[in-house]
Amino acid sequence: MLANDRYNKILEVLEAEGSIKTSRIVTLLGVSLETARRDLDFLEKQGSLQKVHGGAILKNKEENTLTYSLRETKHKEEKKEIAELALNYINEGETIALNSSTTSIEIARLIKNRYTSLTVVTNSLRIADELADVKGINLILAGGIYNKNEYAFLGEITEKFLGNFLVDKSFVSVGGISLKRGITDFLMDEILVERKMIEIGEEVIILADSSKIDTNSLIKICDTKDIDFIITDSKLDEKIKEKYIEEGIKIVNS
Repeated sequence: MLANDRYNKILEVLEAEGSIKTSRIVTLLGVSLETARRDLDFLEKQGSLQKVHGGAILKNKEENTLTYSLRETKHKEEKKEIAELALNYINEGETIALNSSTTSIEIARLIKNRYTSLTVVTNSLRIADELADVKGINLILAGGIYNKNEYAFLGEITEKFLGNFLVDKSFVSVGGISLKRGITDFLMDEILVERKMIEIGEEVIILADSSKIDTNSLIKICDTKDIDFIITDSKLDEKIKEKYIEEGIKIVNS
């Protein structure tokens, strides 16, 4: 296959799905790993895509790969709205899990002023710092290898630590949700933690602002059937919401 044909095929998949793994390029195009990587390098230089660990995303997906500090400035009002809605599903005396995200930190800021008895399991140093001295909050910090960009402990050690617990509700903030690919995100080390939080939660609640609904990130976390419902913000297009409801997926945004 000629180089231009390969480039067009890669971009075709990206346009349809928003992301592509390097391993998929190898299988799809019948090329070596080195060729797949060179193709991605070329397309990135042309401004057609953004390379990420393990593959590539469309340029307009770049926001999802920003560091925690930069993401914290994006969609702030939507995240606060999601956090307020999330509190409707947290009861006194429960144990909840919160993954590391700029949306989850908004939940932490709210619960410290509204609950007198709650156990919070998290891998986020920011959330731990927020709740560390709050009376009535029993804090469990999942340790492991610290990621300075994400202010969180990620990877296999954190995943194994979380496996010691069962929680009433897991609130998991993710990078993308779609009917075709399910629940997705970008960082492999983070996805290991997210999958485990989903596994240990009696009830699983996915958090995503409306810009992430009906989009794909690079790596699949789980199917939509593995979650209980999604909380998003009021800016979600009603047609998109109806499409998900028709597929039996509950979305809360009001």
